[in-house]
Amino acid sequence: MDHQFRSFFNTFCLVNNVYLVTGSDRGKTVEQITEHTYNLCSRVYNCSGNDVWEGNTNIRSKTWKLPSMAEDWLKAQLDNSAFEHKTGNHVEHRVGTCNFSIVGRNADQHDRKRYIEWDTQYDERELIAYNFNRVFPDLEARLGGETGIDITPKGWNKAQILSDFDLNETIWFFGDKTNIGENDYDIAVAVAVSPQNRVFTVQDYKHTWDILYENI
Repeated sequence: MDHQFRSFFNTFCLVNNVYLVTGSDRGKTVEQITEHTYNLCSRVYNCSGNDVWEGNTNIRSKTWKLPSMAEDWLKAQLDNSAFEHKTGNHVEHRVGTCNFSIVGRNADQHDRKRYIEWDTQYDERELIAYNFNRVFPDLEARLGGETGIDITPKGWNKAQILSDFDLNETIWFFGDKTNIGENDYDIAVAVAVSPQNRVFTVQDYKHTWDILYENI
């Protein structure tokens, strides 16, 4: 997390109710934003809302593991992928969800950049997710982040967190993957149903920062 944005965001958290919902697990989120910023949020919904935390207190967690048949199918996609720079840790089991990555979770920034360029050209993740959803109709695969695919039981996506919120109150939602088939789509659509709410599709933290700065 950019240190200047983190300073702004920490102050923003002190005067606003801020909730994070992410496909990442708690450890990875803390690594990305620091534990201090994590604990300033009113609540953090890790693993697409399947592992819920307030500071160091776990509110609830779901127990589910990707079926072995689905994992074998994903490993076959890995073997069949023409992308050559695979780094390991391709199927990462998380609380109530699973993340699949062709380049692998061990990738450094250079490896990730190479895969992002590859995926932009060949739409590999989109094709894998589409075929996965056809083969396993009780599960759902959504594009998550820049290199991965988030997989959950059907309905266990980010939109599930809205059961904790009063949709008659104003909610601003920021996400970078709000198109159909992406892991912010379901929650973005659900938030947008109430006319007083706002949904922002952002490119990066600078875009988010500009919107917040202009409206505080």
